[in-house]
Amino acid sequence: MIRLCFIALCLFACSAALVASHARAADPWLVVEGGEGPGKGKHVVLISGDEEYRSEEGLTQLAKILAKHHGFSCTVLYAIDPATGEINPNQSDNIPGLESLRKADLMVIATRFRNLPDAQMKEIDDYLKTGKPVIGMRTATHAFNIPKDRPYSHYGWNQTGDTMPQGFGRQVLGETWINHHGHHGQESTRGLIVPDAKDHPILRGIGEGDIWGDTDVYTVRLPLPGDCQPLVLGQVLEGMNPGSPVVEGEDAKKNEPMMPVAWVKTYSVGGGPTGRVFTTTMGSSTDLVSTGTRRMLVNACYWATGMESQIPSVSNVNIVGTFEPLPFRGDGFKKGVKPEDLR
Repeated sequence: MIRLCFIALCLFACSAALVASHARAADPWLVVEGGEGPGKGKHVVLISGDEEYRSEEGLTQLAKILAKHHGFSCTVLYAIDPATGEINPNQSDNIPGLESLRKADLMVIATRFRNLPDAQMKEIDDYLKTGKPVIGMRTATHAFNIPKDRPYSHYGWNQTGDTMPQGFGRQVLGETWINHHGHHGQESTRGLIVPDAKDHPILRGIGEGDIWGDTDVYTVRLPLPGDCQPLVLGQVLEGMNPGSPVVEGEDAKKNEPMMPVAWVKTYSVGGGPTGRVFTTTMGSSTDLVSTGTRRMLVNACYWATGMESQIPSVSNVNIVGTFEPLPFRGDGFKKGVKPEDLR
């Protein structure tokens, strides 16, 4: 009888585990459990959702690097087609799983012109009101496009109300969408360290010119507002590889002065606590091919969570698994992929 009870208990446990495993596999987001490392016990939520720069690829790889090499547990969220459960960056009104922000230590966001429902925006609003840290990448300067008649319209990239002029981009990250500064798709970006910032923890282990991306430099208004501290300037290059020469002739004016492409600042929403922010206008999936760009982002996660003293002298940013990012272009995402396929 005891033996039969034991067998029944084992079968029940196995059945429960299978049900839990199946439920987790069906979740429309990706969980990457942290291994050993300084980040153990910290939870990072990475929010993708842009039509062009393949944030669904870049943030997935960044999460795997943070988890495997540094111990952070990561949840990656995606724009999901509710009819199929597939990742569809063109679905601008649905990013399930934002409730994971309730237990997050850091939000990393790389969305573009999202018009999320009120319930989803509330999760982001609640997070920001706590003053917890934020990392914004590339199109996060224009992360949201919320109509005027909606409760969270003040997060919209071009809204003109008194609450948050120019929205999340300007008021949280430091800048909204202005324009392409380099020639989009033809002039890549070499990151040059601002001399006064060379000892900043985020730049630890990064040499001059290590940061590179095939996306172009974005225009920002100078000087950046408030307490923004530029860390990296974007040198416009003639071509689309790290060894391309600097633009010359009439285009040379694009580097006089150079635009900041990475900076740190603080923010506060709704009179809440002040939080740390790292913003980079780089950050497409193809930009993450560069070791220096990956190292800047990993170091920024340490800094944002108050762990700057634990940033390694040269942080491990080796690719985890296979990483072959698709070229950036509108509607250029891989079709038919579900979050569970990215494990």
